[in-house]
Amino acid sequence: MKNQLTDVAGIKVGQAHDTKISTGVTVILPDLPVLCAVDVRGGGPGTRETDALSQDGSVTHAHAIVLSGGSVYGLDAAGAVTAELGNKRIGYEVAPTPVPVSPIVPAAILFDNANGGDKSWGETPPFAALGKQALNNANTDFDQGKTGAGYGATAGIYSGGLGSVSERVGDITVSAIIAANPIGSPYMPKPNGNGADCFWAWDCEVEGEYGGRKPPADFKYSPATDTKLEFLRTRGASTVIGVVATDAKLTHAELRRLAIMAQDGIAMAVRPAHTPMDGDTLFAISTEAVTIDEPRVVALSKLGAASARCVARALARGVYLARD
Repeated sequence: MKNQLTDVAGIKVGQAHDTKISTGVTVILPDLPVLCAVDVRGGGPGTRETDALSQDGSVTHAHAIVLSGGSVYGLDAAGAVTAELGNKRIGYEVAPTPVPVSPIVPAAILFDNANGGDKSWGETPPFAALGKQALNNANTDFDQGKTGAGYGATAGIYSGGLGSVSERVGDITVSAIIAANPIGSPYMPKPNGNGADCFWAWDCEVEGEYGGRKPPADFKYSPATDTKLEFLRTRGASTVIGVVATDAKLTHAELRRLAIMAQDGIAMAVRPAHTPMDGDTLFAISTEAVTIDEPRVVALSKLGAASARCVARALARGVYLARD
């Protein structure tokens, strides 16, 4: 176990970023199509293929998932990944050649367009090229912190980032990868009103993966002053996006419940969470490799709780590793 998303066998992660523009893309690439569900919260999401993955939609499996900076421009990355996969005949076969296959590439974007990078890209946004590069970089090992979709992110008033962790629940593996760019702060407030010390997700931490800091015994809550609420005035200006993966053999409805429970991890790691100015989106995927032996409702509850913990840990870890 490497404590990252790819601890679920059969999944790779590829990343690319542009230092001048201060943005990036992360691609989750399974070896085979994965069962895929999604849960969207917050008031300003930017997504692709989420309706098709809904309970009454006709799509249950995905060939890749794209997480990107760049707000609406970042959705171009998913188009480039779709084109690359289609060229390799990876996708749903709707008719014989030369009819193109149909790759299913769900995507979510975060807003990093006001982070100081050079966004004067004119008619040629960089995200298609970054998406293609990230796809080609896919591997079982990948960087965390200031990288990929988290490269230009900010978490509250701090540097955001990309983090990933995993957890075992009996014979089943659960893992998460999160690009942290929330309105809220990932840190508990200090008595003087400032943060950047102990993470809200401190009680989920495993083996000091984000610093090992604990709150003082006499901690008392006070209103945070280290969020984006002090200066942001428009919706869709932040967002936490990510993927939770498991090898448990779940139904599509069960996997969606997993995604719903996983969203609680954002609220465990950030305050406030799911605001009208966030567009929090989590995809849940399963390689369907491990059969569930105990009562399904019990197993799903355990896996959902583990998913929430993984999301909280991955978010805090991404911020921690991105610190200057």
